[in-house]
Amino acid sequence: MESTINIKPSFVKKWFVIYTRPRWEKKVDRLLQEQGFESFCPVRNVENQWADRKKIVSLPLFTGYVFVKIDEREGYKIRYTLGVLNFINYMGKPAVVRDNEIEKLKHIMDTYNDVDVVSLTGVSKGDRVRISNGLFHNQEGEVIQIQGKHVLMSFDHLDCALVTRVPISNLTLTVNTQQHYV
Repeated sequence: MESTINIKPSFVKKWFVIYTRPRWEKKVDRLLQEQGFESFCPVRNVENQWADRKKIVSLPLFTGYVFVKIDEREGYKIRYTLGVLNFINYMGKPAVVRDNEIEKLKHIMDTYNDVDVVSLTGVSKGDRVRISNGLFHNQEGEVIQIQGKHVLMSFDHLDCALVTRVPISNLTLTVNTQQHYV
């Protein structure tokens, strides 16, 4: 007679990314920690200027996202947390983030105080762009150089070469003048 030993699979805790209600990242992080979950909402300190004062505020590094370390069985508890909309999925399953990536992110947040996430939106040197917001609203020009989250661009239709520094977030690509060959 053979005896079978029932071994329960070990449920290893992994980091997952959850999507939150707008401007609920820090609240969701706090609520998850109050429930005993390990969560991480990286924040950056930004100086906001109002008409009458300046104030340093903590803003989430990733708008709308919080990391949580759970085993797969605890997913339903996370979904029922106030402010949580869902898990970020990859190929139909909740996306897993490696432990070492979270540790790197924590180290960066502890070491540097000017961290920001920038979407380059496919802007390259030589591209024609239009400014969608700010002082030069609706002006078109050419990208001369990309400097972090800003670009240097020139306006050639003003009878002079005016060069300005513009945040990438204020640009929309008009006609890409660069040819890409395969």
